[in-house]
Amino acid sequence: MSKITAFIDGSIYAQSVCEHAAWIAGRLEASVELLHVLGRRETGSAPSDLSGNIALGARTSLLKELSELDEQRARLAMKRGRAILEDGEATVRAAGIEAVSGRIRHGDVVETVAEVEEGSDLLVIGKRGEAADFAKLHLGSNLERVVRSSHRPVFVANRAFKPIDKVLVAYDGGASSMKAVDAMSRSPLFAGLSVKLLTVGSDTTEARNRLAEAEAVLRGGGIEVASEVLPGQPETVISERVESENYGLLVMGAYGHSRIRSLIIGSTTEAMLRSCKIPVMLFR
Repeated sequence: MSKITAFIDGSIYAQSVCEHAAWIAGRLEASVELLHVLGRRETGSAPSDLSGNIALGARTSLLKELSELDEQRARLAMKRGRAILEDGEATVRAAGIEAVSGRIRHGDVVETVAEVEEGSDLLVIGKRGEAADFAKLHLGSNLERVVRSSHRPVFVANRAFKPIDKVLVAYDGGASSMKAVDAMSRSPLFAGLSVKLLTVGSDTTEARNRLAEAEAVLRGGGIEVASEVLPGQPETVISERVESENYGLLVMGAYGHSRIRSLIIGSTTEAMLRSCKIPVMLFR
C-alpha cells in the first residue's frame, strides 16, 4: 500500500490538510501518516543562561527555575502535539480512511522530510502555519523549505477542503512541468477528473507542439484533457482562469525552466501559492 505523509500543526490549516490527505488516500488506496514536528525551541532540554551578572547563590536558584520551566514547556509541547495528532487522526477516519497513524518527530522539518520521503508517495502541508502573518499573505515559514528539499510531489492544502473534480495544469514545457504531466498520467489520483493544460505566453507553433506532446502523455494514461494558450503574465492569467472556471486544484512544476533551482522555488510558483484559494500540487 502506498503512503501519504501529512504535516500538521495547531494552525487553522490542519483540518484542511487532514481532509485533503484523506481525499488523496481514498483515490490512491493509500495509508496516511500524520506528522507533528517539534523544533528545538519547543523541546530544548538545556536551559538558556539568562541569569546575567548576578550573585552566585541567586544565579544557581534562577538557573534551576529556568531548567524546570524548560522541562515544563517541553512536556506541554508534547501533550499539545499528541492532542493535535489525535484530532487529525479522527478527521481522517471520519473521511473513511482507517489506515491512519500519527507521530511526533523532534528536530528540523527539512531533516524530517529527508527521513520520511523515501517511504511516502506524496507530502501534504498547509499553505500557512501557526506563525504566518495572514494580513500580509505570508506563506508558512516551512513551506518553501519542504518544497525545496523534497523529492516527492508536495500537495499544498488551502484553508478549506472541497472535493476536487477539475484540475488546471500550468504547463511551461520545463522539466518540472513535464515531470508533473508524466506523473499525472500514471497516477490514479487524477482518474476521472477534468484536466486542462494551460500555457501562458506567445501562441507559437513550438508552444502548441509542447502542449500536444503533453496532451498525448495524459491521454495515454486514460485522462481526458484539453489545452489552451493565453497571452499575459502567468501569475495573473493563471489566477483568473482558476477563479473564472472554478478549478479545484492547480498542478505545476515548482520551478520554471529558467530558474535557479537550488536556491528558490519559481516566482510564478510562489505567486500562485500566495494568491490561489485552491490547493496547489507541486513537482520538482
